[in-house]
Amino acid sequence: MRAQDSEAFKLGLRHGIPIMLGYLAVSFALGISARNAGLSVIQAGVASLTNMASAGEYAGFQVIRQDSGLIEMALMTLIANARYLLMSCALSQKLAPDLRTPHRLLLGMTVTDEMFALSVAAPGMLNPWYPYGMFAVSATGWTVGTMLGVVVGNALPARLVSALSVSLFGMFLAAIVPKARENRFIRGLILVSMALSGICYLLPGIGSLSSGMRVILLTVLISGAAAVIRPVDGEAGDAQ
Repeated sequence: MRAQDSEAFKLGLRHGIPIMLGYLAVSFALGISARNAGLSVIQAGVASLTNMASAGEYAGFQVIRQDSGLIEMALMTLIANARYLLMSCALSQKLAPDLRTPHRLLLGMTVTDEMFALSVAAPGMLNPWYPYGMFAVSATGWTVGTMLGVVVGNALPARLVSALSVSLFGMFLAAIVPKARENRFIRGLILVSMALSGICYLLPGIGSLSSGMRVILLTVLISGAAAVIRPVDGEAGDAQ
């Protein structure tokens, strides 16, 4: 490893510590969700290490819990993690043109919301060892937190585990409430999503589908309609 790569990796380790601390709390709730889905400590840890996406993991654990099929799980995780495709495209613009494919593939594993923000904000071309350092420490926190959630979930009474599971929904609320307060259109979409979810649950035919499949259909329908009604592009999207 070159001296500049070593320095970039050490800087990534330092910048990854705050991310790791935040990931410990979030992944702990995911571990309880994994425990409720019947996963072991090792299975939950491997799932977190190879996924590193709260919404995608939660969707996957719910599909496992409902004993649904692999196709449904693939669709759920694809939709939940679709934003990482856009982040990866944006991050590719900061990479040196001669950066080899193995590095590009490994960098794809480091794309999370927080690490993407720090990587994009890094001055000049991105040294891949910088996100590698962040990933090394933050992935450890994410994986350990998930495994601890399973261990504690197995040790605590069922009612307390159910109560702790609510913390994961608090994480999702923390993600959508600020945007909903700032943007009237997003606020309206959230209300429409909630209403349609309840209606679909009661409708004959659609109501008989699994909850995961209903989420997939509603996500595609509502996001597609929102893109047509309020397209976002370039500077106009940033101003909204």
